[in-house]
This record gives sequence, C-alpha cells and structure tokens, in this order.
Amino acid sequence: QVQLQESGGGLVQAGDALTLSCGASRRTTSNNGMGWFRHIPGKEREFVAAISWNGGNTYYADAVKGRFTISRSRPDGTVYLQIQTAKPEDTAIYFCAACRSAVCGSSANGYAYWGKGVQVTVSS
Repeated sequence: QVQLQESGGGLVQAGDALTLSCGASRRTTSNNGMGWFRHIPGKEREFVAAISWNGGNTYYADAVKGRFTISRSRPDGTVYLQIQTAKPEDTAIYFCAACRSAVCGSSANGYAYWGKGVQVTVSS
C-alpha cells in the first residue's frame, strides 16, 4: 500500500507564492505518474496538474497554466506543486495522487492512491 503525505499548505496573500510537497511511503511511485487535484468548497474535486514517471511530460488545468508548476525529485520521489501569483480562487484542499501507470491524465479515476490533502487559503 502506497501512502502519500502532502505538506506546505497554509495561509497566503493574493500574489504570493508557495510550494506544496508530496512524499510517498515507498519508492514504488518512482515508476508511476503523479498528479495534484484540489477540492474547492461547493465544487467537485478538480484536476490541477500531472507529471509522468520520469518528469518528462507535464499537464495542467487551464485555470492554473502559467502559474503552477509540477515537478518531481527522482532520488526520493517527492512531487512538488509550485504556486505562483496565488489567487483567492486557488483556495482549496490540495490532494496528491499516484496513478498505476507511467502517466495519467486529468481523470481522477486513473489514480489509485491518494493523500489526505492539505489546505491552501489565499486571502485577497
């Protein structure tokens, strides 16, 4: 069983930057695609970004393209989500997820393992 743990959330002001991290309990995720999703209150969980197993391919939701950057560290498997120019509408619980294959897209159905989430609040 793979366990994922997000960290780095908190309260920031609009325009600020922050970085979320996702650590895995085992190195098995080194061969798996990874993704970030978020849950905004009153809305369904939505895709944010994804990265292939080797970091060679990245995908972003239109709402975050140009402001968010997903990356991963090959030595320890940590996956990062850098948020630049945060907006109040980015306020959400952010979840890290690992898929069963080398890369997964924007559908949550493709992801087998999920973290418990971390709160990000952006004040205006």
